[in-house]
Amino acid sequence: MNRRPMRVPTRGRNIIHAQPRPPVGDVYNIIPIHNLRIDHPSLGYPEVRAAAAALRATGDLRKPPFVAWDPNHDLLDWLGLFFGFQKDNVKNQREHLVLHLANSQMRLQPPPTIPDALAPAVLRKFRTKLLRNYTSWCSYLGQQSHISVSSRRIGTGTGSGESNELRRELLYVSLYLLIWGESANLRFTPECLCYIFHRMASELNQVLDEKSDPETGAPYLPWPSGECGYLKNVVIPIYQTIKTEVESSRNGKAPHSAWRNYDDINEYFWSRRCLQGLKWRPLVYSCNFFATTPKESRVGKTGFVEQRSFWNVFRSFDKLWVMLILFLQAMIIVAWKGKKFPWMALESRDTQYSLVSRETAWLGVRMALKFAAALTWTVLFAVFYARIWSQKKADGRWSDEANRRIVSFLEAVFAFVLPELLALGLFIVPWIRNVLEELNWPVLYWLTWWFQTRIFVGRGVREGLVNNFKYTLFWIVVLASKFAFSYFLQIKPLVNPTKILLNNPSVTYKWHEFFNNTNRVAVVLLWVPVVLIYFMDLQIWYAVYSSLVGAAIGLFSHLGEIRNIEQLRLRFQFFANAIKFNLMAEEPFLSPKMTLVKKLRDAIHRFRLRYGLGQAFNKIESSQVEATTFALIWNEIIETFREEDLINDQEHELLELSPNCWDIRVVRWPCVLLCNELLLALSQATELPDESDRSLWLKICNNEYRRCAVLEAYDSVKYLLLLIIRDGTDEYSIIQNLFKEIDNKIATETFTKVYKMSLLQQIHAKLISLVKLLKQPDKDLSEAVNILQALYELSVREFPRDKKSIEKLRAEGLAPRSPTSDAGFLFENAVEFLDADDVMFDKQVRRLYTILTSRDSMHNVPTNLEARRRIAFFSNSLFMNMPRAPTVEKMMALSVLTPYYDEDVLYSLLNLRSENEDGISTLFYLQKIYEDEWENFLERMRREGVQKEDDVLKTKQREVRLWASYRGQTLSRTVRGMMYYYRALKMLAFLDTASEMDIKKPPQDGLDGPHLGMTSPSRNLNRSTSNVNLLYKGHEHGSALMKFTYVVTCQLYGQHKLKGDARAEEIFYLMKNNEALRVAYVDEVHLARDEIEYYSVLVKYDQQQHGEVEIYRIRLPGPLKLGEGKPENQNHAIIFTRGDALQTIDMNQDNYFEEALKMRNLLEEFNNFYGIRKPTILGVRENVFTGSVSSLAWFMSAQETSFVTLGQRVLANPLKVRMHYGHPDVFDRFWFLSRGGISKASKVINISEDIFSGFNCTLRGGNVTHHEYIQVGKGRDVGLNQISMFEAKVASGNGEQVLSRDVYRLGHRLDFFRMLSVFYTTVGFYFNTMLLVMTVYAFLWGRLYLALSGIENAKLADTSNNKALGTMLNQQFIIQLGLFTALPMVVENSLEHGFLPAIWDFLTMQLQLASLFYTFSMGTRTHFFGRTILHGGAKYRATGRGFVVQHKSFAENYRLYARSHFVKAIELGIILTVYASESSMTKSTFVYIALMISSCGVFTKAEHSWEKWWYEEQDHLRTTGLWGKLLEIILDLRFFFFQYGIVYQLHITGGNKSIAVYLLSWIYMVVAVGIYIIISYAGDKYAAKEHIYYRLVQFLVIALTVLVLVILLKFTPFEVLDFVTSLLAFIPTGWGIILIAQVLRPFLETTVVWDTVVALARLYDLLLGVIVLAPVALLSWLPGFQSMQTRILFNEGFSRGLQISRLLTGKKSN
Repeated sequence: MNRRPMRVPTRGRNIIHAQPRPPVGDVYNIIPIHNLRIDHPSLGYPEVRAAAAALRATGDLRKPPFVAWDPNHDLLDWLGLFFGFQKDNVKNQREHLVLHLANSQMRLQPPPTIPDALAPAVLRKFRTKLLRNYTSWCSYLGQQSHISVSSRRIGTGTGSGESNELRRELLYVSLYLLIWGESANLRFTPECLCYIFHRMASELNQVLDEKSDPETGAPYLPWPSGECGYLKNVVIPIYQTIKTEVESSRNGKAPHSAWRNYDDINEYFWSRRCLQGLKWRPLVYSCNFFATTPKESRVGKTGFVEQRSFWNVFRSFDKLWVMLILFLQAMIIVAWKGKKFPWMALESRDTQYSLVSRETAWLGVRMALKFAAALTWTVLFAVFYARIWSQKKADGRWSDEANRRIVSFLEAVFAFVLPELLALGLFIVPWIRNVLEELNWPVLYWLTWWFQTRIFVGRGVREGLVNNFKYTLFWIVVLASKFAFSYFLQIKPLVNPTKILLNNPSVTYKWHEFFNNTNRVAVVLLWVPVVLIYFMDLQIWYAVYSSLVGAAIGLFSHLGEIRNIEQLRLRFQFFANAIKFNLMAEEPFLSPKMTLVKKLRDAIHRFRLRYGLGQAFNKIESSQVEATTFALIWNEIIETFREEDLINDQEHELLELSPNCWDIRVVRWPCVLLCNELLLALSQATELPDESDRSLWLKICNNEYRRCAVLEAYDSVKYLLLLIIRDGTDEYSIIQNLFKEIDNKIATETFTKVYKMSLLQQIHAKLISLVKLLKQPDKDLSEAVNILQALYELSVREFPRDKKSIEKLRAEGLAPRSPTSDAGFLFENAVEFLDADDVMFDKQVRRLYTILTSRDSMHNVPTNLEARRRIAFFSNSLFMNMPRAPTVEKMMALSVLTPYYDEDVLYSLLNLRSENEDGISTLFYLQKIYEDEWENFLERMRREGVQKEDDVLKTKQREVRLWASYRGQTLSRTVRGMMYYYRALKMLAFLDTASEMDIKKPPQDGLDGPHLGMTSPSRNLNRSTSNVNLLYKGHEHGSALMKFTYVVTCQLYGQHKLKGDARAEEIFYLMKNNEALRVAYVDEVHLARDEIEYYSVLVKYDQQQHGEVEIYRIRLPGPLKLGEGKPENQNHAIIFTRGDALQTIDMNQDNYFEEALKMRNLLEEFNNFYGIRKPTILGVRENVFTGSVSSLAWFMSAQETSFVTLGQRVLANPLKVRMHYGHPDVFDRFWFLSRGGISKASKVINISEDIFSGFNCTLRGGNVTHHEYIQVGKGRDVGLNQISMFEAKVASGNGEQVLSRDVYRLGHRLDFFRMLSVFYTTVGFYFNTMLLVMTVYAFLWGRLYLALSGIENAKLADTSNNKALGTMLNQQFIIQLGLFTALPMVVENSLEHGFLPAIWDFLTMQLQLASLFYTFSMGTRTHFFGRTILHGGAKYRATGRGFVVQHKSFAENYRLYARSHFVKAIELGIILTVYASESSMTKSTFVYIALMISSCGVFTKAEHSWEKWWYEEQDHLRTTGLWGKLLEIILDLRFFFFQYGIVYQLHITGGNKSIAVYLLSWIYMVVAVGIYIIISYAGDKYAAKEHIYYRLVQFLVIALTVLVLVILLKFTPFEVLDFVTSLLAFIPTGWGIILIAQVLRPFLETTVVWDTVVALARLYDLLLGVIVLAPVALLSWLPGFQSMQTRILFNEGFSRGLQISRLLTGKKSN
């Protein structure tokens, strides 16, 4: 292999042990910039020295006054002293800047001519990118940018003028980074930072230009100066303003319109008033921007007011609703004509003009931005339209004059739609619109103000022509399907029933009808469910087409081509070359850009790899360097599998690819590939004894693995025999000569002619005996001699076809040289076994034995499903399209950021072993779910000397805790996964620079050459250090540290340390064992007078000081958390991240070593154009690893997997609306750094903080892509309550998104089709789910109305035209089965695992009641989404993320689900019951009972008393506005309809339909409540002390009630059945009264009525609890039901283990 030697740092080899212990003050983070003489590997890079030297070039700069100037100070110190920045902020940004400039210069192509000087091109490119948002802001406000640098290209930077220019650019960049690094919460307001930088850059220019202060005449001094000057004078005043506004929000419970959030603060700086009002030197604190001014005179909401209303859905996406309403109107008009096809109706001229007039009138209303204009257009159209019809009526026909008036009308229409035609033209050529929107010319502003408000974001967001065409075509197909379906199967079939109702108004109503002689109410109720379905079914069509398109894109991306180990076996020989092609760095080119020829060559190479064209393995075989490199990478992957206990020791050896030794000529493929191949080759040889050499060998070579097995076995046997026989003996020379003769016969192609092929089986059997003997720890010498003598007889005397005399044998060297020697004594004194502890020899013998004996196909190796899945995905991904990897030195630098609050770091042994009521502990649960992994763990412990399982729990407690924690959703699992990046980069850095000698040299612990890469004897019991580590030269960890940093922001770590919390110790343990891990936390320092100072602190474990050291401590303006917790936590630590890219990782994620190898490739995507832009967020797919825990976890996992793969694939391409969903996405760090960060943090509105960074990215012209050749692990909630809380959190977050300015702007700034994509993939999904549930209600309430009123019997019972209702219900049924989630899930499963496995999984899920789960989840989403939009109340819900091994009580489950699922189910049940009893069309009623019985959902705290819980359930009503309360009351009025409808059906009414009947029925309610109050009062007064009076009152009430019933039965038409029926009428009425009373609580709480309401509510909850939970109690009592439930709900292994455990322990099932 032609490997160009890479540049290796000249310093820092093996310095980790040689480095002197630094003094305490010399603590550093990654690079010791404070002392460039320290022996550190990073300082060996000239680029680092160049960046540091450029910063030290202070030269002739004016020195800051009032402080002593240190000659070692650099430009950042100079800025810090002049502008009052904190010292640790300066230290932090110094390393930040040096690292970035050095990394950027490493990537520069061609390399700079002077390597020790900073290349000006690197700095200019960085300055342009970092300050692009600032320059855009200046242009938007019409201000001159204060970045004063020459526009000409700077040369090498050696001249004085050029070095001054370079220094000036460095100062601007440094100033911005220092401002950003100390701005704390202000980092969420990027344009506020632009304002600050604008002012401070102006002051910097004054200092650099040596200007004088105009007031004093002294040399100019910046305003914020002195110690912490910037923090105290600039940051704290603005921070205090934000803090005051947040406090006025009452923890988010106040309406959003009543206080300013982060966005409002930021958008204040989108207008010139910020420059005029705030000023500078100093800030005008009396300005109405600051909180120092009274609230009534303070600046209010800026740019947007978030009002809580359902109308936000219509306001944000008005174009969508106008389209749906207009099409609905058009379809009704066309369908009313009764033609077979819609175009037939359009032939009628009357139809045409009725369509035109109404449509344009509505367009006029919608398009007008001013009321006067709208009124003018409306009047104009009305007049023109009226003139047409008046002329037609006057002439009695369509005369010429009437036609001329039509033309006039159409001319007016043309004038009206002209702007829309212009918009359509700009849509077709989007780049023109982008350019126009990004130009800040006043003339363009005046031309466009009529159509949209001018704002800083949302300009130039249109996509390129190709992407435009793709998503437009997608939506045209979807819309065409939807409208065709809606017309033929929804609208048209409903026309005839409507006509019947309208044309025959004479209906004999069963009740008092207020609107006689009309059936319009019935028509409305008939149409409402169909119209609701019409509005929401576009979501279904989107799900169908996105699944198909996603599958097609996946196929073209080559997903799922290698689905299992069997398919990998077929491609493994090409897989080796694929690893080399994708993971090994390509030769650097002088031109950094991909030429067309190079792209074509790469594409051809990848094509040949993918389809197995050519013999890729030959190249590997001929190059020992490539073969060894491949072996090192593959073995390291298998090593991590063993460390994670996914495979056992035997599987490890079978999967390992042994580097070349024992003089073997071929690639030593893993044993799993060579299994059975040698025996098949032997069979071929013995079955074809007369075949020629060439023919036989060609047959063997048809299978590459068979060829390799034969050659490896032959070479291994030759080497082994010569190894165990003493050199210099006759026997040694006999063996040598025998193999020489065999080699000669093979070379001359006479082997089959000379030797008997039939004897090969006997020789094979003897070789097996010999190798088996050598495997034994105690080897029998005499037995070995016997076997060798038998082999000699077979090989020398019997194997040749022609017998040879002893003399001839001696002459050929195949017999002892001495004639007196007897062959029977051969080998007796020649055999010499190797040392018993030679691990390498034993390993090679075991491998040879496996090749010789294996008859098994070994398709089940590895047995662990997760290991098989990971190997299959990794191997498949290498045949997908991905950028070529650069060297580690030239890759982009990466940081990973994980926010952590107070979750589990490591599971404690106490928690693992504590048992529930069934005697089941978490550890037992894990042992059964991951049974094979537990066995592998025990095997690993046995290698460490612990033999018994009980001893493991005693002596290896830390290892047991780690094993369990690595299977949960813990911080330790996440840290282990992310540190694979560091491990991978170290290995890749070694391979990048390794020469042939480096790879082949003996490892540093003294292993000999043939044993290269194998485990040394000293490491036999410990595999924690991988094989490749032994070859490292010393610089690798420095290279990896420069390219990778992992920051975990443990917000409470300081408090945990003070309290002695175990989590602090566990975090320290993680730091100690992970070199690249840094921990950021917020420290609170208590001063005098109850003052507290807050600091952002970064710490690490120092290997020299053997303890935790503090690196940076940067003071904050106040408490960290002003908004939502997670984004605030991320924001405080983001200043400690490094590099070009930032990966956001949640605390429940994991990573895999083999995936970490591909991160270099992924980061190269930032350099590629996707459409007209480069990516700013790289989306990464996830693997949900919690699916095996339980059935519910599997359902959740399957649903989530389809979203993070197929769903996001379609969002990114073709729809171009993928956002950020809080998972493993990789951000362009410097792009986001200057645009508000990686999330938004405003209280409540940004509760789904992650997606807002995607919204922000899209609105600011970013580009989000999705890449599926790399994956990251992700945990999901595993118990029903956890899942429901997660669904509640996400649904509430979507409810808040509906109110947000981001969604509004996306709806108005994107083109029509991208707007559709945004709606149906974000809030629209939840809104349509809610419409679906509302459809169920509308349909059932409508049918109830028709049944109780008598219309159903009179008009609809015999009609056959009710097709639309059937269609609507069929859609409902499909969705109830989970179409939203099931179809994408099945399609993605088919793509990646095959069609039959996907169908089997789907059927299995249905048998495990997945449809009920998805319907239940749908109800949860609906409830929380609707309630959040209407009333608010969104909040973060901690789901726990733990394993669910505890039972929940009936009371707790009732509290969790009462107001959501249970109450709604009972309501629907009552409707169905009443309908079944009153309707003659009940044949299909009970078909739907099962479908309707679960709808909506809510969860609250369950540990309180009933009354506390009941009050908690009403919290949202206390914070809602007037409209929210009014709408709630209107919705609650539906419960009174039961009473109105049912009382007229009672026999006691005698058919009377007077309104008096209904009014008199309220006597029943008054009497019932009165009885309850009397009994309650008597109970409170007499029950305790005068019990006889209490019983007397009860007797009187009962007697009186019975007396009344007897009188009614005797003297009126009242029947006993009436009493039961009346309960169905009056119980809902009571519930409605309670709900309305809750809304009116502020008025009723101080009155005596409230106590009655509370008492009645308690009674209702008791009744509801009995109704709901009685069936559950009955089922749990049934024998065998619990075991069936366990089988359905839990992992099969756990279910089996639980049953065995109960048998062994004698525990009974509860």
